[in-house]
Amino acid sequence: TMSYITGWLLALGNGILCPWEAIAISTLVSEMFGSLPGLEWLRAVKLYTILGADVYLFPTLIALGFATYVIFLNFRGASSAAKLQAFLTKALLCGMLLAMGVSLFTGSPDNAMPVFSQVTGAGGGKPATEGTSLFAGIVSVLVLTPFFYAGFDTIPQQAEEAAEGLNWNKFGKIISLALLAAGGFYMVCIYSFGTILDWHEFVKSPVPALACLKGINMLLYLAMLVIATLGPMGPMNSFYGATSRIMLAMGRKGQLPEKFAEVDPKSGAPKLACVVLGVITVVGPFLGKNMLIPLTNVSALAFIFSCGMVALACLRMRFTEPDLPRPYEVPGGKFGISLAIVACGTIIGLLVIPFSPASLNMVEWSIVIGWLAVGLALMAFTNSRKK
Repeated sequence: TMSYITGWLLALGNGILCPWEAIAISTLVSEMFGSLPGLEWLRAVKLYTILGADVYLFPTLIALGFATYVIFLNFRGASSAAKLQAFLTKALLCGMLLAMGVSLFTGSPDNAMPVFSQVTGAGGGKPATEGTSLFAGIVSVLVLTPFFYAGFDTIPQQAEEAAEGLNWNKFGKIISLALLAAGGFYMVCIYSFGTILDWHEFVKSPVPALACLKGINMLLYLAMLVIATLGPMGPMNSFYGATSRIMLAMGRKGQLPEKFAEVDPKSGAPKLACVVLGVITVVGPFLGKNMLIPLTNVSALAFIFSCGMVALACLRMRFTEPDLPRPYEVPGGKFGISLAIVACGTIIGLLVIPFSPASLNMVEWSIVIGWLAVGLALMAFTNSRKK
């Protein structure tokens, strides 16, 4: 049962990022492109308001177009999706280099000070920074960290379609390097964007990182805006492939209905899993931008729970299977694994304990409980079919 719950929550943690990225694209198109001269028509047709956020027709259609392209590539198999991933990675790196250059020539470390300050939102309304203290701010960012590091786990989940004769020792090191590279990327981006202008001003914008470039150079702003709009396709692509493979593995193990174990004979793509992920993804743009934070917190909880369970299983096997061949050694051995368990437990506690500065709200709990209910129903159905 714990194996099933872990796999199902990992599917949630990864899969929920597909609609998240679709919402991000729709938000960028409506908030940023829609505010440019001559592009006001993007917000001409309002569909409805959900959770206080307006949903517009044209940004929704554009986001659906991006999502449909990613879905199409994943139906063609991992190799087609990998080509898109390579292109998008280069685009993101170009964006990072652009931000670094602007920061070096126009920025100042003084713009990042003070490290914490309560900032009133645009128009003097709701605070742009919701943390009420430095500690609350750190905790709020800490619990989101798993969300931003999620992705390294997509590497082994698609390894089945890798070339034969793969060096598994190097393969394991790639995962560690991916984490280190992600950490370096975020540090460079945070420093670069945080020092271009006084952060107290640009943090009031719906997309602060882009707002700080708009005040410096319009061409740089437009270039970064295009990169930022293409950027979400990368995570959407990788998490789409990873989540469909999680469902495929659960189908093969008999934890999900046997239809999930079927793959396309030509492309090798999991057929039913890709359909399910496709439906979940295209729903995203219709949920509105105010669903971004709830989906982020839910993904963080589901992902860190799965990581914690994997770490616990890994530590247990060090005692039950001490002589098991291990092509890749975990850095720090049992101590390193124990640290991972403690870190996961701490973040889970901050997310689920009531009155914690970062505890889940009702919308977020509803998503988690709803997903678990669907999972339990599928498990009951699968078990009844076995009998």
